[in-house]
Amino acid sequence: MKRSTFYTLSVIVIVLSFFVTPLGDFSKEQLNKLFAASPTIISAENQGKIDSYDWKLKRADWSYFNFEEAKNQVVFINFWASWHLPSRAQLDDVQELFDHYGNSVKFYIITNEERELPEEMMIRKGYTFPITYEIIDNASPLKILKPSGSYLLDKKGNIVMHQTAIADWDNDKVYNLIDQLLAE
Repeated sequence: MKRSTFYTLSVIVIVLSFFVTPLGDFSKEQLNKLFAASPTIISAENQGKIDSYDWKLKRADWSYFNFEEAKNQVVFINFWASWHLPSRAQLDDVQELFDHYGNSVKFYIITNEERELPEEMMIRKGYTFPITYEIIDNASPLKILKPSGSYLLDKKGNIVMHQTAIADWDNDKVYNLIDQLLAE
């Protein structure tokens, strides 16, 4: 076999591995993380505000609860799906954020999937943040974002961050903002 043929076949195999193997999924997740930007802070004059905390959701144990529990708290909301590569890619950063703030911030990592796939992924990846299940067709005080969308709310319900794409949540800009919101 000629050297050029060998190189060509090697490149083809590598490219195909990105589409048909678990290595490809891992590599694509890493590329998404690499190119994720820091979320944008919304200036005070441009911030929206949620008008109600009345939103029925389900916990990981499938028990119902109301979003009212988040009132007067700093709240991080992330919409994700186990099948959606960019939203999966940012969950490592969300875990770091959760590890750093724990119960100081209310975390709602929301999916609209059935329990099996998200729970399997949580176990496989070792995630400990609380998973929340959306109740389909239930009214929400926020626009339900497509996966990898996120919100950060202050204690008054102001939307201080609204991210519609993958973001780098594990950075000083985010930590400084959350520290400031917690101190208010």
